[in-house]
Amino acid sequence: MNSLQPNECSQEQALYSEGLNQRLIAEWEATRRQTEALCEPLSIEDMSLQADSPPKWHLAHTSWFFETFILSELVPSYQAFHPRFEYLFNSYYNAVGEQFDRSKRGLLSRPSLDEVIAYRRYVDQQMMRLLSGDDRLSDDDTCILLTRCMLGVQHEKQHQELLLMDIRYSLFQNPLLPEYQAGYLLKPHKKEQQTQSRETLWVSHEGGLVEIGADHNVGDEHFCFDNELPRHSTYLEPFQIAKNLVTNRDYLKFIEAGGYSRPECWLADGWSTVNNQNWTSPLYWLKQESQWFEFTLAGLQPLDLDAPVTNISGYEAAAFAEWAGARLPTEAEWEFAVSQAESHSSESLNQVYTFGWQWTASAYQAYPGYRPEQGAIGEYNGKFMSNQWVLRGGASISPANHLRVTYRNFFYPQDRWVTTSIRLAR
Repeated sequence: MNSLQPNECSQEQALYSEGLNQRLIAEWEATRRQTEALCEPLSIEDMSLQADSPPKWHLAHTSWFFETFILSELVPSYQAFHPRFEYLFNSYYNAVGEQFDRSKRGLLSRPSLDEVIAYRRYVDQQMMRLLSGDDRLSDDDTCILLTRCMLGVQHEKQHQELLLMDIRYSLFQNPLLPEYQAGYLLKPHKKEQQTQSRETLWVSHEGGLVEIGADHNVGDEHFCFDNELPRHSTYLEPFQIAKNLVTNRDYLKFIEAGGYSRPECWLADGWSTVNNQNWTSPLYWLKQESQWFEFTLAGLQPLDLDAPVTNISGYEAAAFAEWAGARLPTEAEWEFAVSQAESHSSESLNQVYTFGWQWTASAYQAYPGYRPEQGAIGEYNGKFMSNQWVLRGGASISPANHLRVTYRNFFYPQDRWVTTSIRLAR
C-alpha cells in the first residue's frame, strides 16, 4: 500500500498535475491487458477450474477491487455493474461485507466468462473517466484516486502471479498433465542456469546496526505496500548468505539421503505435515521408472538438475537447510545482503528475482511503528500477520516491474503451490 496518509496529499496532487496521471494510466492499462492476455491459452472449461481460485474469479475480483475502493467511493452517481458482485467477488474484506465461500468459487458457472469480460470493460470505462479528469474531484478525492489506483494496479499484478500459480496447480490435478502453453518460461530457466555453480558459494557480511524497510518521501511516485513501512534499524550478527539458490541436484541429494524420513531435520509441525500429507519429494516432481520429471506450465519436463528447486514449502526449505548444515536467512539478513549487492557495496547475489520467492526464517509480523490504513482497505496486509512466514525476492512468473528489495511476501509454511525457492545462510 502506498505510504501516503489522507493529510499528506499536497505533493501527490502536484505530481498529478505534472504528469504522474499519464504514467499511471499507461501502467493501469497495460496491467489490465496483461491479466487477460495470461488467460488466452486457456479453454473455456479451464476458466472455472478450481484447485485454488479459478481464472474467471481472478478476472472479476481484480475489477471488483477498483469498483469497490475507487468508483463506489468517489463517484456519487456510480451504478454497480451487478448488485451481487460485491458479495460474489469480495475476497476477504470483512468491513465491506460477507464473502462467497472460497471453496465454492469453482462452482460458479454464472456469471459467464462473457459477463465477466463485460464487467471488466464497464469498470475500465468508468475508471478511465476518473483518471482522465472527466469527472472533477476534490483535492482529497484526487489523492485517494491516485493512491488507490496505484494500489489496485499492484494488487492486480499480485493476482497475475497467483493466477499462474493456480493454473499450474489446477492442471496438475489432471492425470493427462496438460500444458498451459508450450515452452512457457523454459528459455529463461536455461539462460539463468549457465551461471549456476554446483558448489555453494558464500557472501560474507559483518552485520551490525542496519536499516531495512521502505522509506520514500511523501509524493514519491514509487510504490510500496504498507507492510514494507516504516524504515527502521535492526541489529545483525555477522553472517554469510549463499550466492546461488539451492538446485534440483542439491535437493535430490537430500531426498536420496532419506531427508523425508529423518525427523531430526524437521520442525515439529513440519514433521507432522510430512507424515500427514505423505510428502516424499517437491510438489511437482514425478518419478517415472528411474527418471525424475517436473510438471511445469509447459507440461511435464525432464527435471533440470542445475535449475533452482521450486515449489518447496517453508518446512521443506528449513529441513533441507538443517540437513545441509546451514539455515534460512532472516528477512533482515536477506534485505541487507541484496541491498548491499544492488548498491555494489558487496559481492552480487544470483537469481534474486528470477526463479522463486525465497523463504526466510522470519515470522510475518509488523515492523516497529507500522500503521495500517483506516477502514476496509487496511485489511490488505495487517490482519494476516499471524502464523505465516516472510518470503523475499520474486519468481519467474512475477511481473518484472512489481518487485523490489523491500517487498515482503508471506505464505503459510506448509504451502507448496506457491513458486518458492531456497537460499541458504549461516
